[in-house]
Amino acid sequence: MQKHVFAFFCILSLITSSSSQTKQITSSAQLTSYVNPFIGTSKMGHTFPGATAPFGMVQLSPQTNFQPLFKDETYNAATYEYCAGYQHKDTTIIGFSHTNFSGTGHSDLGDFLIMPTTGALVLNPLPDKENNTGFYSSFSHDKETATPGYYKVQLDSHNITAELTASERVGFHQYTFPKTNNAHIILDLVYNIYNYDGKNVWTSIRVENDSTITGYRQTNGWARDRKVFFAMKFSKPFKSYGHKKYDQIKYNGFYRKFNEFENFPEMAGHNLRAFFNFDTEDSEKIQIKFALSSVSTAGALRNMETEIPHWDFDKTKKHTETKWEKELSKITVETITEADKTTFYTALYHTMLSPILYEDTDGQYRGLDQNIHSSDGFTNYTIFSLWDTYRALHPLFNLIQPERNNDMIKSMLSHHDQSVHNMLPIWSHYANENWCMIGYHATSVIADAMAKQVGDFNKEEALTAATNTANVDYFDGIGHYKQYNYIPEDQSGSSVSKTLEYAYNDWCIAQMAAQLQDENTKNTYLNRSTAYKNVFDSTTGFMRPKLSNGSFKKEFDPLDTHGQGFIEGNAWNYSLYVPHNIEDMIRLRGSKAEFSKHLDSLFTMTLDDKYIEKNEDITRDGIIGNYVHGNEPSHHVPYLYNWTDKPYKTQERVRHILSTMYGPTVEGLCGNDDAGQMSAWYIFSSLGFYPVLPGSPDYALGSPLVKAAEIHFENGNTLKIIAKRQSKNHIYVSKVKFNGKTISDFTLNHNDIVQGGELIFEMSKTPKN
Repeated sequence: MQKHVFAFFCILSLITSSSSQTKQITSSAQLTSYVNPFIGTSKMGHTFPGATAPFGMVQLSPQTNFQPLFKDETYNAATYEYCAGYQHKDTTIIGFSHTNFSGTGHSDLGDFLIMPTTGALVLNPLPDKENNTGFYSSFSHDKETATPGYYKVQLDSHNITAELTASERVGFHQYTFPKTNNAHIILDLVYNIYNYDGKNVWTSIRVENDSTITGYRQTNGWARDRKVFFAMKFSKPFKSYGHKKYDQIKYNGFYRKFNEFENFPEMAGHNLRAFFNFDTEDSEKIQIKFALSSVSTAGALRNMETEIPHWDFDKTKKHTETKWEKELSKITVETITEADKTTFYTALYHTMLSPILYEDTDGQYRGLDQNIHSSDGFTNYTIFSLWDTYRALHPLFNLIQPERNNDMIKSMLSHHDQSVHNMLPIWSHYANENWCMIGYHATSVIADAMAKQVGDFNKEEALTAATNTANVDYFDGIGHYKQYNYIPEDQSGSSVSKTLEYAYNDWCIAQMAAQLQDENTKNTYLNRSTAYKNVFDSTTGFMRPKLSNGSFKKEFDPLDTHGQGFIEGNAWNYSLYVPHNIEDMIRLRGSKAEFSKHLDSLFTMTLDDKYIEKNEDITRDGIIGNYVHGNEPSHHVPYLYNWTDKPYKTQERVRHILSTMYGPTVEGLCGNDDAGQMSAWYIFSSLGFYPVLPGSPDYALGSPLVKAAEIHFENGNTLKIIAKRQSKNHIYVSKVKFNGKTISDFTLNHNDIVQGGELIFEMSKTPKN
């Protein structure tokens, strides 16, 4: 009898546990409540806390300081901290701008800064050299709130409560003023992120009536010819207005007839700040709708009327929150701790901040050729940080955003068609190619989509665009790469990194050609993809810069991240970058056992500060031994143990990185989020698998951090992930089953899992040898 009772309670316990697990995943709690937009706003994360819609064109966010790009005609390193305009350490706000990058390591944008003030009119944002005061305000994080699609802060210096929300193309401001006859709204067109004298090519404002403003700004920055148009509406008429121009006016024609600076409805110049004056009652709210367009002010007005035709701030806030809830609900998780859930959903949120929509509501957009185009059969996107995002962000989109990723690829193909170079984007934003970083990784994004059967883009045209890009001889050493089958360091810098990444890109092109049964192209690019062998130095065991005479560069330090033929990395990290032929990479080192020991050394050795001091993108915060997680080139490396006889070490490394390089605080990112790549790594790895080789349908298995998860695919299917006996100490995987079949090769196929089913990890406290 006791045995039967014991068995009954065991069964009841299992049922209760299973029921609790299902209830946790399908909980009615809003997933947006687990998002903390302040994660990554300290130090290197370079994220912003402001209001935005998923993939929205508007990122309406506070700017806490201004650091020019140059001081005394030299690079000002302090500007790097303000890639997103905000640092959590600051206690001042100088305004709220409508465009911001998320997590980048270089910057631009910061368009159309708005600041509400009271008292005597002040037009400098910060105290100047003459100690004149600024219009900035002090603030406290105790009076600051951010959730997806909403931001609120108390501007203590002006006794104003600022609230922000946004639709895709429109920022919605709500400012609660005290009683005063000296209330002002400042529109600052001088302010730029990464600003320098001369960045503004031209700015223009028109006062259409007593509550409607239109205008545009053209800048020459990271994007060298960027135009943004706007329309701005106030909820009440202003009583007066004016502007100050910060230009040396050499010729003003017959505009000298007018007093242009007070109540004159045209304002134009390189640098200007406008102001709009109001009387306010106590607790009176002044609202502003601010719409963007890449096309025209008419397009901005149309975007405003289409997306927010009303003045109901809470309605817009709720609508955007609902959009975020829908996107976050594509993955539901049960986690070991509530803190893990915050880290997870904030990471998922960060993956949906870019690329951004880049077209008006009628489908018109400014193209790379600076002409106006209409998207036909797709939605146009911009901000393609491809050196970062091909690794995990776009593969994540193939899981949970395939329709958007299809549109993004079509946007890349349109970029190619509009390019005078006949090239796919390298790193592009706002109808400009900025040429940042290396490789031609749009090929990876396209090949990955093709391998995973995502999208209806024209694959023949995509292959042509890829081969065109790979044969622009004057771009970043491609001509030398084709001539020597490697890039000589004395011909083009960062030569080893370029050789390795071009070889991988060429493998991607070969996969595209193979799918289209183009044997000649496949064979050509498979041959090019072996170029990594030509920079491997068997005497040192590292990839090493080679000169045009065929000899290796004599001055070589495999630990140094500067001047050694690598970009944002060193030979220890980049020598592990042959994702398309890992078996051969291991063979070059001798054996699986030797390779495993090499990986052990990478994670456990000491890297002296002198080796990273000249690289602002690599800091101690993101380093484990000599493994750099705070930057992208090594993100696949923890998974390489799967190709040795020690796959349990992948499980160790992955769980260690998940627990030490990420967290639920403002310092919860160990490096730049890089347009969502760092966060995408966290999402994949938390779920238990990672795309080591984009362009292949396979994922490498790791060690999940979640207790359970469900991925809801756009095709209507669901993948359930269960980690049995999961805990902080149970980091090892003793067995994996997919739909009842044991996986023995540590590989998961994308085209299988999107059909739905159950992926079960059996977790253990001890490794399985």
